[in-house]
Amino acid sequence: MTAKQSRASSLVLADVQSRSDDRSLAIDWVGVKGLSYPITVLDRVQGTQATVGSVTMLVRLPQEQKGTHMSRFVQILEEHHTEITLSSVQAMLQEMQQRLGSERARIEVVFPYFITKEAPVSRARGLVGYNVQLAGRTGIQDRLELRVEVPVTTLCPCSKEISEVGAHNQRGTVTVLVRLRGMLWLEQLVETVERCASCEVYSVLKRPDEKYVTERAYRHPVFVEDLLREIAAELMQRDVVEHFVIEVETSESIHDHNAYGYVSRTRDDTSPTGWS
Repeated sequence: MTAKQSRASSLVLADVQSRSDDRSLAIDWVGVKGLSYPITVLDRVQGTQATVGSVTMLVRLPQEQKGTHMSRFVQILEEHHTEITLSSVQAMLQEMQQRLGSERARIEVVFPYFITKEAPVSRARGLVGYNVQLAGRTGIQDRLELRVEVPVTTLCPCSKEISEVGAHNQRGTVTVLVRLRGMLWLEQLVETVERCASCEVYSVLKRPDEKYVTERAYRHPVFVEDLLREIAAELMQRDVVEHFVIEVETSESIHDHNAYGYVSRTRDDTSPTGWS
């Protein structure tokens, strides 16, 4: 082996990340972010659904270690990407702690999820996309969370009450985050939100369908506050939900601002209502 080859070999084999650091400063979170990767998630109808996730995988770096091993994050994801669930996220978190020698780990997987919906009258079929996040962390408080953004239509009760004809309506986005202690299909969360709105949103609507959704929204007016309370009431009836956060934001059609509301509750057996 020549001197040049010897130097190249030593550079390749050197494990610089594992060297010690003398600055006495631990890093809260370090790892990979924005990693685009094909994943497979559970689908209530089809069994599974292929999609693409934007993945963040992070660990806490102790003060004595110079750097983390970035390639190990991707190796762990590669071993699990064929089925991404709350259970597999938990398994990846444990592997990250073990293989990266960290006391804390964190994962976020953001992906589009598609549900086939039938128009209410014509039964024309079309896909509606929902932004979803599976997230988990270990450390001081372990947690696994599912979040979904659901587009909806809302119609203003006040506008309907005071107007001789019509009422203003708007497109809104409901974001629901839940921590679970049992199985809950993503589709069930979406259906809960859509059921509480003035009307759900479709990708394909014929004229009879447009008539239906317009009249349906008119018959079911809701303020942002109404929508928050209705969704919260339904989630509080589900035994598998131990914590939830609900956000509603509507793009007001006659105001120069959006309307917004937020509700967060955690199951608490010591509370008279069972929630705090």
